This record gives sequence, C-alpha cells and structure tokens, in this order.
Amino acid sequence: MSIEQWNTTITPTWCPGCGNHSLWNELKRALDELKIPAHKILIVYGIGCSGNMYNFVKTYGWHSLHGRAVPTAVGAKLANKDLTVIVVGGDGDGLGEGMGHFIHALRGNANITYLLHNNKIYGLTTGQSSPTSEKGFISRSTPAGQIEIPVKPLKLALAAGGGFVARGYAGKPNDLKELIKKGIQHRGFSFIDILQPCVTFNKVNTYEFYNSRVYDLAANGYEPTDYNQAMLKADEWGDKIPLGLFYHDSREPYEDDLPQEQGQAIVARPVVKRNLTKLVKEFM
Repeated sequence: MSIEQWNTTITPTWCPGCGNHSLWNELKRALDELKIPAHKILIVYGIGCSGNMYNFVKTYGWHSLHGRAVPTAVGAKLANKDLTVIVVGGDGDGLGEGMGHFIHALRGNANITYLLHNNKIYGLTTGQSSPTSEKGFISRSTPAGQIEIPVKPLKLALAAGGGFVARGYAGKPNDLKELIKKGIQHRGFSFIDILQPCVTFNKVNTYEFYNSRVYDLAANGYEPTDYNQAMLKADEWGDKIPLGLFYHDSREPYEDDLPQEQGQAIVARPVVKRNLTKLVKEFM
C-alpha cells in the first residue's frame, strides 16, 4: 500500500498548522512500512481534536466515550488478539477523564499502543487548560492562571510499570514515525507522549517553543534500559526537552497470563450454547 491508500474520502478538518496533521501522516507511514493489512488494525479514538482522526484513516475504528479509549482498546485486544490495536487520544481525554484507565492498563501491560496527542490544552472545546498545562497557564477556564502543577505523562507511565515509554514531537516527523513503528512492534503496553502544538489556542507551547528546546536522547548515547535514569530524564522539562525512547523492557503482556487467551483468538472460536438460567438467577 501507499500512504494515500490509508486515506478516507474525508478531508481533515484540523486548523491549518495543527500538529495533528503530522501525527496523522506519520501514523499512516508507520502502518505502511510495517505492512500490516488494514483489516488487521483497530484504532480506538478518544474525544477531542485527536479523535477527529477517526474520519481520516482507513482501518477499523471506534470512537469511544470521553476518557474510555484505553479500556475499550484493551477489551478489543482480549476479544481478538490477532488485531493490532492502537489508541489515539489527547492529554485531556487520557490524563483527565481517563487517567485511572491509563494507569491500570500500564500496570497490567495490555498489548496495545497508546499515542497521546499532547497539546497541553483542551483544543476542541476552544481552549481550556488541561492536566498537562503548566502552573500559571492562562486559558478560558483559568483566566487567573492554572493553579495545579502539570501531570508529567512519562513519569506517570514509568511509575505505573510501563515497559515502553517514549516521547515524540510533531515537528520531527521522521523520528516520530520510527517511534510509532517501534511502539507497535513492542509486545505489551507501549506509550508515546507526542508533543503536538495547538496553533489556535495555545500560544505558549508553540513550534518555536519546542524547536529551541527539544533534543534526541539517542544522539547523546542514552540507553533506555535504566529505570532510574529514565525517571530523571522524564522529569527534565524547561530549557531542554528530551525526545525518544526513555525506557524499554520485555515484561510479558497481560494476555500471556490469562488461560482463556491461549490458543485461537476468542472471536474465532465456535459459539457454544449454554443454559444461563442459573447464572441469571444469581443476579435476581
């Protein structure tokens, strides 16, 4: 397939210059280079600007409830382990409404890939502060400045047991594509925090802001096998912002420990008729 074959007939509706355009293209390029058949891919989308991608990628897709993309994806993977399951969601969706699901999916090491579109704001609802907005950030919902300190997605993922924890940037598309490919190939929960400038509502965390600060961890000889070092790098934010793979291990994925997941995918098994009367009576 070529990258155009992953397009639907619907033209993206994101604002001109939105970082989501880059994420859309690099996800398609990653899928194309991995040569995964489109009918073997399910992408579960959260609510928000990132969720609009549901209309623009020609694979199986599911538009979840707000904050519920991750558990929906985990359920789909358990039902059909032969699917490549990817979550596309924003920082508000995943770290606000969906934070609890995010943490528990990391703990369990569900075999899915989570692409977090992090624009540090609620963009679709026109510019409210989000869980990743900086303290003091002025927005429609925080006109006097954000009171809370920001969530640090990478530290949260590491603390919850993440085995593939990475950060990409919409302004470095080829590096982002390679991270997405590695994340999809990883067995277990792979998490990629993607810095995605909102050109309309976030006038602080712009392309200029990131271009003068981001650097590649691998270019400095960094090895993503030291958990403590990964935590230190995940805490680095300010004049310098690291990109790349922060931590990687090979802990077995969730379904490996489930007896019912062994053998044929659940959806491929024949349906066995059961008398459920006794079971139903237990709930009456």
